[in-house]
Amino acid sequence: MLQTLGKKLHGWPAALFLGVCVFAVAFFGIESYFMGHADTFVAKVGSREISQQQFQDRLNRMRQQASEQKQDTSAFDKPEMKTRILDAMISQALLMQAGEDLGMNVPDAAIRERILQIPYFQVGGKFDPTTYRAILATQGLTPTSFEQQIRSELQVQQLPDALSASAIVTDADIDRFLNVRMQRRDLRIVALPRPTNIDSNVTDAQIDAYYKAHQADFMNPETVSLSYLEVNGADLKSDTKPSEDELKKRYEQEKQRFQKPEQRLVSHILIDVPKNATPDQQKAALAKAEKIAAEATPANFANLAQQDSDDLGSKRQGGDLSWLEKGVANQAFDTALFAMQKGQISKPVLSPDEGYHIIYLRDVRAGDIKPFAEVHAQLEEEAIKSDKDRLYNDIAGKLADRTYQSPSSLEPAAEELKLPIKTTAPFSREGGEGIAANPKVVAAAFSDDVLAQGNNSSLVDLGGDHSVVVRVDKHVAAAARPLAQVSDDIRKRILDERSTDASRKQADELVARLQKGEELQAVASSVGATVQTVAESMRAPQPGKPPVAQVVLDQAFKMPHPVAGKSHYASVALPDGSYDLMAVDKVQDADLSKMTAEDRKDLREQMVQGYGALQTQGFIDALRARTDVKIATDRM
Repeated sequence: MLQTLGKKLHGWPAALFLGVCVFAVAFFGIESYFMGHADTFVAKVGSREISQQQFQDRLNRMRQQASEQKQDTSAFDKPEMKTRILDAMISQALLMQAGEDLGMNVPDAAIRERILQIPYFQVGGKFDPTTYRAILATQGLTPTSFEQQIRSELQVQQLPDALSASAIVTDADIDRFLNVRMQRRDLRIVALPRPTNIDSNVTDAQIDAYYKAHQADFMNPETVSLSYLEVNGADLKSDTKPSEDELKKRYEQEKQRFQKPEQRLVSHILIDVPKNATPDQQKAALAKAEKIAAEATPANFANLAQQDSDDLGSKRQGGDLSWLEKGVANQAFDTALFAMQKGQISKPVLSPDEGYHIIYLRDVRAGDIKPFAEVHAQLEEEAIKSDKDRLYNDIAGKLADRTYQSPSSLEPAAEELKLPIKTTAPFSREGGEGIAANPKVVAAAFSDDVLAQGNNSSLVDLGGDHSVVVRVDKHVAAAARPLAQVSDDIRKRILDERSTDASRKQADELVARLQKGEELQAVASSVGATVQTVAESMRAPQPGKPPVAQVVLDQAFKMPHPVAGKSHYASVALPDGSYDLMAVDKVQDADLSKMTAEDRKDLREQMVQGYGALQTQGFIDALRARTDVKIATDRM
């Protein structure tokens, strides 16, 4: 879950923000009549825009997730991956718009329930507000921005969930699936020996003709080798260590960061008010809430919650919401809660999109500020990191400036910044080792400015406070390898092709004999081969069965069913160029008696999910077909 926590742009407090906006519109608004509007979106879905910042945030989160899972992150620099990520964001935008058009919303109770269930925010199996705020802070989030993100996620999922819930999988559907997936076929297989009567004489003229006809197969690729200067934050060491006075000053300036907010132990009873409720429905809900509030006491509150609450998430726990801080619940709930005294039970509190809450404040935990000694190590680590960041940015900035000012050499920058000039081994446009494995470096090396013009590259950001400036040391154009170097390889290719052609011809002739009525055993014996029988073979190799190549099984299950006991025959090309003969003698449905009730239940759930995914994709495709979607690939 935390891997989906993205950085969100969060402005100044509303009053200040609105004040600035009003001033800007009043003072500069007239310019919009004379200056063109510059679009900055990566995609526009109807009236919704996906900004460059949103796209980059999503790309960076997925790259970070791949990195944490020790996967290759270079794929995220390729246009195909960027397109896939943007397509997913467009699909989400379409689903959100469709949900809003249908009047679907996410109640605060659902958001709260999702957050309470996230293990990262729990201590001892229960939601802990301090842990919640601390983890959000490390991700650059506030409770408000995170809850909005959860709301968006739940809103996107509402329609797919509804479509999945509407999917019906009957017992007959399960049987049909099993009879296809676990169908059994009786096979006879003959591994054909390669023909021996192959002309092994390959002339120089034949080698020369093959070389000219397939010259693209024998090219040495274009390569470059680089010189480069590198700045890596991991290798930088700060010369200074913050003094105690500096740390104490930092502590005093940022003391609010270490505030432990007041926490309140809360239970509640929710009386739901339907969306677009009539006045009579609203009155009925209020009357029910007032009756419960009048009856509620600390002693019977949990029982009343289990009996009457419409909040399914807390109902089973007697309405327990655990410890809450300001900002976790909605504003109406918060205002009422933090005006109460310990042990008090509130009158009904109406909150938007939910209904009436009866709140029971069970306990209060006063807030305080962590002492300096407790956060000393954290402050020191942050100060050292800040100093290293400053040092990295200073060196990287100077490197970019100096190599731009002297575009034909790295030496002036290397001498001034005391950086060694490093080199790479030759590599092609497919990349190489070390920094040459990074697509950004490859792109820079083969760019017109660096390769053709002979200039230094601009600063190439490799991520994680790591950057380089490269220049081409040596360029070798693509060229055909000399015939003398590849003649042995060509001779082998010609002989392999002759062998494969002869094997194919032999297999075709043997299949023709079988189709005319000859027995498989006799045909196999005529070429010195034996027949292997595999009863009740399935689509994948089975333990305890004779080994059968997957390509043979794939072909076997594409063939027609035998009719009136008459086998069907075919030849199958194997990856090594040899061939098998195959007979399909019998086809049976799945043995359904081997499927337990639990197996069928699991399969039904998987099929419901599969049908739901297909329905969702079809729905998204239909939405996209009738929605104006604009994509700015140059901003990706």
